[in-house]
Amino acid sequence: MGVLIVAGTLGLVVALVQKVGGGSPTAEGIALRQPAGSAIEGVSAAEGLVTIWVRRPDGDRVLLVDSKRGRVSGEIRLGE
Repeated sequence: MGVLIVAGTLGLVVALVQKVGGGSPTAEGIALRQPAGSAIEGVSAAEGLVTIWVRRPDGDRVLLVDSKRGRVSGEIRLGE
């Protein structure tokens, strides 16, 4: 069940990036390259930027994805 949730969320992220960016950024999509045990907790899109909240074993992160280029352009580490 968890695998289906993660796969569905990743599909939603790719669809959002394609819609906001006006087309497919790459043939294979966007690789977030997160460590094992990571999970997507939330996604938001505005003005050519998609933000993805990722819960990681070493702390939460917000990834900033440039929807026009189809790649991660920045990362915000959420600390205590």
